[in-house]
Amino acid sequence: MTHAIARIGRDKYATSIDFGARGLTADEPPSRGGGDAGPAPYELLLASLGACTAITLRMYADRKQWPLESIEVQLRLHGQGETLRIERVLAPVGLDAEQGARLAEIAERTPVTLTLKNGVPIDTRLG
Repeated sequence: MTHAIARIGRDKYATSIDFGARGLTADEPPSRGGGDAGPAPYELLLASLGACTAITLRMYADRKQWPLESIEVQLRLHGQGETLRIERVLAPVGLDAEQGARLAEIAERTPVTLTLKNGVPIDTRLG
């Protein structure tokens, strides 16, 4: 089971996130009152989607034995509140147009993509 623990003290707004043997710091930029000690929460969301997309497409290309040299996944978050949308641009190197189009189809079905599109229930309680 995947898990994470986020902890914040009095520092505005540096938050340490523990994933077991690994961890990172999230923060807000100075324009939002933070110290810019790490990526902001929405940047982490985009990072998760980008990593999942890149890894899944690399696995797919490897399985197909395609000559994918690299792939760049550019992500932008647009809108506010309930009108948010993510723009994702794939830039594969080493593939023909048909293979690139297939990767774009596969990108629509990566695990994090499906989670974001379908939503996931969140159960909150005091510990």
